Amino acid sequence: MSEQSRFMLVVSPLMENSPAFDRAAALAKAEDAALHIVAFDYLEGLATAGMVNEQALEQMRIGYIERHRQWLEEQARPLRKIGVTVTTEVVWVRNPLKEILIHLKEQPMALLIKALEHESVFSRMMFTPLDIHLLRECPVPLHFVSHMQHALPRRIVAAVDPFHRDAQYEGFNDRILHEAVKLATACNAQLDVIYAYDLSSIGADEFGFDDATKFFSSKTAKTLFDAQGEAFNELAERNGIPPEQRHMVMGNPAKVLASYADAYNVDVIVMGRVGHHGMGRLIGSTVEHLIYKMPCSVWVVSPQELAD
Repeated sequence: MSEQSRFMLVVSPLMENSPAFDRAAALAKAEDAALHIVAFDYLEGLATAGMVNEQALEQMRIGYIERHRQWLEEQARPLRKIGVTVTTEVVWVRNPLKEILIHLKEQPMALLIKALEHESVFSRMMFTPLDIHLLRECPVPLHFVSHMQHALPRRIVAAVDPFHRDAQYEGFNDRILHEAVKLATACNAQLDVIYAYDLSSIGADEFGFDDATKFFSSKTAKTLFDAQGEAFNELAERNGIPPEQRHMVMGNPAKVLASYADAYNVDVIVMGRVGHHGMGRLIGSTVEHLIYKMPCSVWVVSPQELAD
């Protein structure tokens, strides 16, 4: 008998409910997974209150943690009533990222679920939000819940890019499709696969052309388009995706995916992040752009070979 999968739901330290609770419960129920709900608390005002002594501060901290633990248990009760195995935990820590990564290492999880915290562009320029850090460093599939219409996804889109020349990412698109097919099957949801290709973002030297005029000649562009189409169809074929569920669209990937999700009421888009080994950085910024602009939730897959 195989061991039951475990999902981790990271919640706000402010005792606020969010659609992420409903999504986590629905997914755990659909995939027969256990759910661990954890809050990483740290309230600056409480932690630095200088007008009280250390003993009083400690009592205040313990009291807040206990109230939060009780609140989480209240949220867990209806989930347990529908048959989901739920555990809860509250941790007082200033750096949640480090603690989340430790939790994922010590308590292996199949998925990390979190409500997306919408940050302003200025805020993201001034400091890197927790969600972006997780995008870059989370070693397991990461589900950001946002603009949720249905607790259990009904329409899912997998975004792939099968035209990588770098062998480092060979098989990565198959992992993305495997994750998307598994999710769609568990949710009994419709699955479509999109390859959004943008010729303007491809450097001429990358494909061995001496200058850009040759690269953008009609003959060369058609050759490249045909090669991309062949790679896309081969990928879809070996993953059992029928022709009517394949969509190859020309345009900026972020804009294409956001427009498609909006037009077809997509619940979740499954996509991958690509980075330098050992650095946890993204090549390009498609995922970072999308998580704040998509009219649906995002499911991010990290390449196994890039995970530390």
